[in-house]
Amino acid sequence: MRILVFGGTGFVGLNIAATLLARDHAVTLFDRAGLPSDAARDLASHADRLTVIQGDITDQNAVGQAIAPGYEAIILGAAITAGPEREAKDPETILRVNLLAQTPVLIAAQRTGVKRIINLSSAAAYGASAFGNAVLDEETPCDPVSLYAITKLASEKVAARLSTLWQCQIISVRLSAVFGPWERSNEVRDTPSPQAQILAAMQAKREAVLSRPGVRDWIYAVDVAEAVTLLIEAERPKHQLYNISTGVEWPALQWGQELAALHPGLICRLAEAGEAPSVDLHSPADRAPLSVSRMAEEFGWRARFGCAESVADLSRWWTEHRGEA
Repeated sequence: MRILVFGGTGFVGLNIAATLLARDHAVTLFDRAGLPSDAARDLASHADRLTVIQGDITDQNAVGQAIAPGYEAIILGAAITAGPEREAKDPETILRVNLLAQTPVLIAAQRTGVKRIINLSSAAAYGASAFGNAVLDEETPCDPVSLYAITKLASEKVAARLSTLWQCQIISVRLSAVFGPWERSNEVRDTPSPQAQILAAMQAKREAVLSRPGVRDWIYAVDVAEAVTLLIEAERPKHQLYNISTGVEWPALQWGQELAALHPGLICRLAEAGEAPSVDLHSPADRAPLSVSRMAEEFGWRARFGCAESVADLSRWWTEHRGEA
């Protein structure tokens, strides 16, 4: 298949691209940022099937030109994961990138006959509901609070409505808390995962200090990529919305301590009384886990990477790409 990935050089996009290329698809990445040099090196064996377009998703002409050649599938992954400071300072850009840019993409895709569109949404869409339920399935009512969460839920609703009106396949996926290869801080990512912050502390030879254990159904980006690829390749998915998660909770603190066991010198611990944490968990409390029943029952899909497996794999990747801390 020929597949276009918006937000393709972001960390989730790169993981998806690597999986799609390994499955022999032809992949075009559209992003404001270019392809990182180490990603270009990793993907060099697939260079004949990889195209990179530097462009702004809010530029309708650039988007139309990118889609014009025709694709079997499009993945919508461009977004600003904004923190409160950016929300207060620049709400317009957040709304323009995360929501308003979606419609021109969908219109151009419908006009050129794209068969399937995957809209990358987020568990953030559950909002306040995430703290009042034991588990979050696709039917749990949502109560988003942040602009990022609001735009993600709105993008799902727009996608579902146009999918019905146009009789085409536009599928949204709610990703749980993602971490993994290629994650890096940049101008559109204000909320790096605790795992990325722990790795950064290791490289800087600092302690990684958490305010609480940080229990969540964390999901490794490689698992996200495999789930999205499955939905791209499936003959006809039954639903317009799927949760993507491990469905299993474990603490970020445990992850950091298991990493420390592989890298002597790293210390990952809880903050002492009155001590400021160095790792931001981005929320005051731990939310409920996402149900993975829909993906499991329809496709037999389960995430491959738990805490220990992701520690080992990301430690290897980090060492290869960043050098030993």
